Amino acid sequence: MSDLTVEMVQRGRGPSTEEVVRRRGVARDMRSAREKLTSTTGLERAFDYELLRLYAQYRAGAGIPLGLFAIALAGAASFWVVPLVSAVWALCVFLMITLNSSLSRRFLHAEPQAVSLAKWRRRFAFGEVLQSLSWSAMIGLGTAGGWHFAMFGLVIAAAVATMVAATVPAAAVAALVPLALANLALLAFAREMEAMLLVTMAIGAQIFFLGLARRLYTSTVGALQSRAEKDAVFGELEQAKANSDEARRRAEEANLAKSRFLATMSHELRTPLNAILGFSEVMKNEVFGPHTAPSYGEYANDIHDSGMHLLNLINEILDLSRIEAGRYELNEEAVQLAHVVEECRHMMGLKARGKNQTFHDFVDETLPRLWADERALRQIVLNLLSNAVKFTPPGGEITIKVGWTSSGGQYIAVKDSGPGIPEDELGTVMSSFGRGSQAIKTAEQGSGLGLPIVKGLVDLHGGHFTLKSKPREGTEVIVTLPATRVMDTLAAVAVGAKAHVPDRVAPAGHPQPGSAKAASTATSRAA
Repeated sequence: MSDLTVEMVQRGRGPSTEEVVRRRGVARDMRSAREKLTSTTGLERAFDYELLRLYAQYRAGAGIPLGLFAIALAGAASFWVVPLVSAVWALCVFLMITLNSSLSRRFLHAEPQAVSLAKWRRRFAFGEVLQSLSWSAMIGLGTAGGWHFAMFGLVIAAAVATMVAATVPAAAVAALVPLALANLALLAFAREMEAMLLVTMAIGAQIFFLGLARRLYTSTVGALQSRAEKDAVFGELEQAKANSDEARRRAEEANLAKSRFLATMSHELRTPLNAILGFSEVMKNEVFGPHTAPSYGEYANDIHDSGMHLLNLINEILDLSRIEAGRYELNEEAVQLAHVVEECRHMMGLKARGKNQTFHDFVDETLPRLWADERALRQIVLNLLSNAVKFTPPGGEITIKVGWTSSGGQYIAVKDSGPGIPEDELGTVMSSFGRGSQAIKTAEQGSGLGLPIVKGLVDLHGGHFTLKSKPREGTEVIVTLPATRVMDTLAAVAVGAKAHVPDRVAPAGHPQPGSAKAASTATSRAA
């Protein structure tokens, strides 16, 4: 039966996150293409509606200023025409402005989804034509000699109309054509060459306003597209955050389930293991008499060794789980690193002599004490030495170094002459239950939890873990403890001083041991 992988479980629950993102992108592209094909402007409906909305806002906001401008022009035109005529003209312009403003407000109050964009675009264009025709009535001033004033009024009206209607090109053209034709009609009142050039320049200015409106339209569309892309990015980020929160929730649930399983396993497995180990040891030692068959003794020995292996595996899994969950509490005290290394080397000496292996020690006995967890340090050194003895072939050599680091900390280095680890497998051996290919072929079977536990314990002490290895050149593991954990020596006190000064003090950032706890590590020193 094939192994069940994370990818298979994810596929069983549904499509992966990458697949969901890809499908969402394809759906968005298809929707955009469909809207562009059905649009008369070649843009998406959202863009078309936004352009019309901007036009309606501009037109509704320009109503009062344009009305005041029309009143001012009517007052100035009374110098050339009868005031009643100018007042009627201003009233017509004011009515057209009111009509377009009301039309724009009506559009703004309509539901976006219920709006027919093509219909409203035609309405706006027709309204611009009517308003421009009302402005064009100023050419009547030409017969009264005020054609210069009418020309400039038409140019100003064209500038305002094209700028306001820039987001709807059809409305901008509809607003400009009547005004340009009105300016062209002023040529009938221009008798001199200078006057004709002036009218021509005015017509050219109106055409320039149309080009400027086109540039404003392009800029507005670009701004809308940028905003849409930004909104899409924000939407994807929110979706990614939601997916991340969901993944974290599932991970927390899985971690809780794992913790419950490990707690249950610890209790349920250790209880029968105690019986297995106890009875197998009784049978192995033949406490109640010799076995009738010699094979029974070998079986009892195998049962006891297997039970011990399983018990060690359970303990290692629980230790690694506590480290990963951040629940491994350090019981810190003053520790002599050289003494811990010597005790561990002595414990592994019998197994090393059984394989005819040689230890080479380079230990600085003058190292000051460390503020650390002695049990954790002992577990670190035992795991390193156990791996070295396990992977070193019979007759090989194991080198142990303990000394100062360049930054003022202390280090432990264990180097063996085993098969080594290929560079591409260094990550594998550092993972839980990971073992190198060479180690699997040449060494004893193990759980693959030793190095991850060592690294976790080193990280808890704020240290650094380094693994160096090459095939057929052996492996070297270096554990570095920071200088902040080295306990400094106090200066000697004067002769006759009654105070007792501890030989070592806790480093900065760590609690000072109490008098009762420090009694065993404190001595009085006199000059």
